Amino acid sequence: MQGLLSSLEIIVLAAGQGRRMASARPKVLHTLAGRPLLAHVLDTATALAPRAIHVVYGHGGDRVRDSFPEAQVDWVMQPSQKGTGDAVRCALPRLDDQSLALVLLGDVPLIGRDTLKTLCERAVNGAALLTFEASHDNQYGRIVRDAQGLVERIVEWRDATPEQRLIREVNSGVLAAPVARLRHWIPRLTSANAQGELYLTDVIALAVADGIAVATASPARVAEVEGVNSRADLAVLERAYQDERAQTLMASGAQLMDPGRIDVRGSIVTGRDVLIDVNCVFEGRVEIGDDVHIGPHCVIRDSRIASGARIEAHSVMDGAEVGAGCVVGPFARLRPGTVLGARARVGNFVEVKASQVGANSKINHLSYVGDASIGARVNIGAGVITCNYDGARKHRTVIGDDAFIGSDTQLVAPVEVGAGATVGAGTTLTKDAPAGELTLSRVAQKTVNGWRRPEK
Repeated sequence: MQGLLSSLEIIVLAAGQGRRMASARPKVLHTLAGRPLLAHVLDTATALAPRAIHVVYGHGGDRVRDSFPEAQVDWVMQPSQKGTGDAVRCALPRLDDQSLALVLLGDVPLIGRDTLKTLCERAVNGAALLTFEASHDNQYGRIVRDAQGLVERIVEWRDATPEQRLIREVNSGVLAAPVARLRHWIPRLTSANAQGELYLTDVIALAVADGIAVATASPARVAEVEGVNSRADLAVLERAYQDERAQTLMASGAQLMDPGRIDVRGSIVTGRDVLIDVNCVFEGRVEIGDDVHIGPHCVIRDSRIASGARIEAHSVMDGAEVGAGCVVGPFARLRPGTVLGARARVGNFVEVKASQVGANSKINHLSYVGDASIGARVNIGAGVITCNYDGARKHRTVIGDDAFIGSDTQLVAPVEVGAGATVGAGTTLTKDAPAGELTLSRVAQKTVNGWRRPEK
């Protein structure tokens, strides 16, 4: 099989407009699990380690290409969309005669690598189709077999008779065949059909006419071959994808309070005895240690959470590292560059950005900490703000171990608070506060006797 894959070239058909999506966006750029449909297909294609991947694009033009600036693919323009056969015709000159061609669809995102390997194995001597069983009203092309059960041809839904529409075996659109044979069949396609297009599926009848046996393979799950033609289709596949991710998480030791209410839009690795409450969203790469509890309605992106931490409800994390035993939230926001030491606490309506917070330090209420280095065992009171931006540049705030920052304090960076220092509530700190001392700035309090409020 490895030798077969070394001669494999993949053609991805991604030129369609997707009118039923009712969108100005090219269909293959609509997203599933936070990524374009085409990205999922390219991931699977790349996993097969083919000799080359050729992407046929058309509708949306450079917008499709520009969405994948780092993709190692050969982009092939289809000037006008004249059908799947025409799309393959555009790509054929780029392929080697000694290769096996595998045709994938850019709007079928869940196709599996193992399924495709099986299909390629069966295509060595001629051609192979990926087929599946569908309901009678499914509008995929029907697989017509002869009395011996051999594939004769594919009849597209629009061209099928009422009897043919009752056939349950349908074409997925995924096909594998030697390039040399496709070069012989593709020029013989005609547009004598209901849509006036060149159907790639017609090569099957041409293969049979040439005495070439056509093999078939079936996916392990129907979701693998379901395409996206409408937003309703996209919603169905989104749920299928998320259901699979949920099953994987539970198998690895995570408890999901409701497997139907989780969204994984990237990769997530969990330790044992992790609890994830409802309606949480995970994006990018997320790593979660043992015994972590994540409350409901959290969004976690590109972050690491160490063992024993608790992320309370409605918290948002992006590019953060949370140490062992930390408590974050509820309603907390950790922005990129945030690193929390062990057992640190970041409470409700606290935002932390590009800052290191030492072990056992606390920022419990209604504060903003940006571009700061905070030592261990520091207490930051409610309403504290690090004033880190002067309108042109960012400046850092440094707070030593065991310092106490009183409520409603503004730390105007660059500024340093020494170890063990106390900054009184309501202070606007514009100069360094010495270690071990009390620093405060307040206007004198006075009472105006006899004052009365204005009246209407």
